[in-house]
Amino acid sequence: MASSDTIAYLRSRYLPDHLIGEILSKRWVDNAIPFSALVLTIVILGSIIPDFLSLSSLSDLARQFAEFGLVVLALTVVMISGGIDLSVASVFSLAVLFSLIGVNVYELPIPVVLAGILVMGICCGAINGLLVGYLRLRAFLTTLVSLIIFRSIYEIVFVKMSTSMMSGFSMSDLWLFIGEGTVFGVPTSLVITLVIALAWHLVLSRMRPGWRLTAVGGARRSAFNAGIDVRFMVFLTYVASGTMCALAGFLFAARLGSTGSDTGVGLEVQALTAAVLGGTAIGGGRGSVAKAIIGSLLVLMLTNGLINLGISGPITSTILGVILLTAVFVDMRWQKHRHRILAKVYVSPAYLSLPPAPKVDAPGSPYVLNDRLRSVEIIGLGQIEGPEDVILDCDDNLYCGTRHGDIVRFFGPDHKRSEVFAHIGGHPLGMAFDRSGNLLVCIGGMGLFQVAPDRTVTKLTDETNRSWTSVVDDSRLRLADDVDVAPDGRIYFSEATIRYEQEDWATDALESRASGRMICYDPKTGKTHTEIPKLVFANGVTMCPDGQSFMFAESWTCSISRYWFDGPKKGKTERVISSLPGYPDNINRSSDGNYWLALLGMRGPALDLAMRMPGFRKRMARRVAPDQWLYPNINTGCVVKFNEKGEILDNLWDLGGRNHPMITSMREHRGWLYLGGVSNNRIGRYKLPDADPNWCAQDAYWGPRK
Repeated sequence: MASSDTIAYLRSRYLPDHLIGEILSKRWVDNAIPFSALVLTIVILGSIIPDFLSLSSLSDLARQFAEFGLVVLALTVVMISGGIDLSVASVFSLAVLFSLIGVNVYELPIPVVLAGILVMGICCGAINGLLVGYLRLRAFLTTLVSLIIFRSIYEIVFVKMSTSMMSGFSMSDLWLFIGEGTVFGVPTSLVITLVIALAWHLVLSRMRPGWRLTAVGGARRSAFNAGIDVRFMVFLTYVASGTMCALAGFLFAARLGSTGSDTGVGLEVQALTAAVLGGTAIGGGRGSVAKAIIGSLLVLMLTNGLINLGISGPITSTILGVILLTAVFVDMRWQKHRHRILAKVYVSPAYLSLPPAPKVDAPGSPYVLNDRLRSVEIIGLGQIEGPEDVILDCDDNLYCGTRHGDIVRFFGPDHKRSEVFAHIGGHPLGMAFDRSGNLLVCIGGMGLFQVAPDRTVTKLTDETNRSWTSVVDDSRLRLADDVDVAPDGRIYFSEATIRYEQEDWATDALESRASGRMICYDPKTGKTHTEIPKLVFANGVTMCPDGQSFMFAESWTCSISRYWFDGPKKGKTERVISSLPGYPDNINRSSDGNYWLALLGMRGPALDLAMRMPGFRKRMARRVAPDQWLYPNINTGCVVKFNEKGEILDNLWDLGGRNHPMITSMREHRGWLYLGGVSNNRIGRYKLPDADPNWCAQDAYWGPRK
């Protein structure tokens, strides 16, 4: 290997360019900057302010956070939906006032006061929700008006009740426990806030209402078209906001036991600053509980630190205002340029040195060119699109998938008549029959599915075990590809890549990084696990007759390997074919005990050279339109037969791709070879001169039907 190749290899292997792209693509990356700012703030203020991090200071901070964090969380929920609630401070102030009136003046039981305060918060939120959600008034102006109205009510009632309210004092143990008590050393109010925060985290990240809320904020029209009741969702966010602000005011009243004319003044600016600093998008569709917590702590730390440093209130408010403007500017610029930055760094080609391609035009070559597929019979011309894989049952019925999400069945023996056997969605790719006659299907972007003989569709699995060291969330199946079944019923299937979806296969080819894998699903336990990781576009898979191993293809390395999942060689992988003239796709058995292999495209010297130049391919991805990238030659179709030693026994070509360019699958059945192609609108049928006219793969796997 030349020194330049060595440098390119080491750089692409050990410098984690692709990890940078993966990190930037994560939703939690928005938390990185505010979290770093929070840590930096703690370090700086802790070093210049005596006792800033003392136990008593942290206890006070925890109680303040319990109240302020609820207000920020309330505002965050509204902002995620694409709205804004400027009345949070006024609702908070009203809750403080009426809590003290109920406890100190009328001496009502604490649960009754709490219930009344929550009802008040619900009513305030419902007013905003009705005006913004159902009457479709502008959120900013509407909540600004409600801020003024609620604040006016506070000042009117405060003037009338201030004397009697301040002269009273509650001796309720429950009231003292809420305001000053602890649970295992943690302030009671903080425990309440953390429970609510956890509940909201589950709603936003794990439950349908949270997903719908994010959808409403991200694209309101699309959410409506998807069947989401947008007005009701917006209404609920304001109700939730009013409720949490009311609870925050109740906790504040229990802690201080008093209120003043300035209670809550400026709180909406602080809460908005905290929400934006935490990473919640002003435009909606992006936000989380973690962002609200980080922003709340950051603003509280800054505010308390500035007060401890002797900086006056107006200057503190000015500083927070400047921080808010800066955060809004950074957020807008980041959202505007994030995808552009991600597009530049996400695609990270690897160094891939392929063995020399076998000669296809030399005399005596096992891959010698021919046009034997030029005259294949055509099935279903124009009736189907994208039959990536084809398969036949014992009754000679022919099945294939289409890009419209259907599995089409052509009735044997002439395959003139067809029907939609099942509608699954996605694009059905590899298929196999199990012992019970169920049709197993890999669906790009959806996982592994089963279609029973009665046409019942069942999802078997759409995720596998998460790798502890993987930055990519590799638990979700992105591109399940080909599938086969072991004698004991275990299902093995390939996933081509964990980085890209089906429509981005060309980008994965450009990268040629080991991001594919072989996966096993066990129907007996219902568990799925990764059997072989780090494969370069794992593709075709077929069981070997020994029942202990299978053949699999890695498309971009132009190779075929054999893996033992049972027996004395369990866990061992051996290379069967190290260099093919094209890129292998599906593999299937032949009637003579050998294997058929489809080549989806042919290699070329320019692309082989580019595989050893990751920097060149990265520049190409940045500067050249995808339709002008170097591609495999997919205009020529080819099928080869090989044995377990890797020897090529036969080959079938369609030079120029007149009938079958980009062949992705083939099945032998009763003396015929059936051809599928992911870009074709037909199925081909070629008569094999020396094949067993009675051989059926389903019988060969599971024995003749009784």
